[in-house]
This record gives sequence, C-alpha cells and structure tokens, in this order.
Amino acid sequence: MTEIRHIVFDIGKVLVHYDPNLPFCRLIPDDGERRWFFDNVCTHEWNVEQDRGRGWEEAEARLIADFPDHAENIRNFRLHWHEMVPHAYEDSVAILESLIDQGHDVTMLTNFASDTFAEARRRFPFLQRPRGVTVSADVGLIKPDRAIYEHHANAFGLEPAATLFIDDSKANVDGARAVGWQSVQFIDAAALRADLSRYGFTV
Repeated sequence: MTEIRHIVFDIGKVLVHYDPNLPFCRLIPDDGERRWFFDNVCTHEWNVEQDRGRGWEEAEARLIADFPDHAENIRNFRLHWHEMVPHAYEDSVAILESLIDQGHDVTMLTNFASDTFAEARRRFPFLQRPRGVTVSADVGLIKPDRAIYEHHANAFGLEPAATLFIDDSKANVDGARAVGWQSVQFIDAAALRADLSRYGFTV
C-alpha cells in the first residue's frame, strides 16, 4: 500500500452537522407535509444544483414558478440555512486539527454553495486551517464526478495513490477510488481514528 502523504476531508456530516429538518420542523410541523415538501419541492436534486453553482435567486424563481403556493417556504430554505448547520463535530474537528498540528498535508473537498460555504467558514474558524479547499460551486463541478477529484489533485499537487479521502457518502468515496485515491467512508470519529490508524496515523 502506497504511503499516504495527503489527507482530504469532506465537510458536511463529517466536520459540520447538516440537517434541513431542523428549521423545517418548526416551519412545517406536520411530518407528512414536511416529507412531501422535501420529496417534491426543495428536493435533494434541487439543492445539489446550488452546490454545482446555480444562484439562489434563480433556484428559488424556478421552484416558485412551479409551486407558487409554497413560495414562502422555498425562500425559507436559504433564509434559515444557518439553522441547518447548528454545530461542528468536535471529535472530528479534533482529528483534523491533530493531523494538521502533526504537520500532515490536509485539504478539503466539499459539495457546497459558494455563499453558504463563506458563511460556514466565518462561523467555524477551523475550516480555515487546512492548506486549502475545493468548493464545488466555485469550480462548477460536483462529487462524485471524477472531474472534481482530478481538479482538486491538480490544484493542490496531490499524488492520487498517496491521497486518502474521507467522506460520509459511499458514492463520493467510490468516486474518489475510481480516480485512484485511497478512501474511507466516515461513520463517526471513533471509526475514523481506527481507519487512520490502519494507514499509520495516530490522532
């Protein structure tokens, strides 16, 4: 096994908690109505396009044209985004910072809208500690498309075989492996420590 010289972290659900239900449990209290809203209106697929670079104004306008009766809650998705990311995972952050403090090369690769990432970086200063980050919306590419992994490797001078990627999504983990990276699926901090230990890291 090639020695790992580069470690790449995903952010959402690895370092920072994310759950759209948090504000919408208040905004749409009925479980069935809220589930319908996320399944049919502000869907995962709709939100991914903001991660790909589409602006919120365009995203909202398109949905409101199709679902005018839900205009307020469509706008509420961005308006209350800050409530969807209430805290960092301190145990995961401790691992990230330990790796950096030990002198390891750490970067981040995330599916994120540009403006919400800027907000997250202000709220969570540890996001400024890694050597750099590729934000999907900033480059118009998105995981698990191979182009975003290749972009990140080129941008930060990573040797694919010597790179370890950490992401909560199996699809994104598989995408990294498809371009020759080592990769582990994030479950929790204890599992990540065990994974890193197998690669020779102590955190």
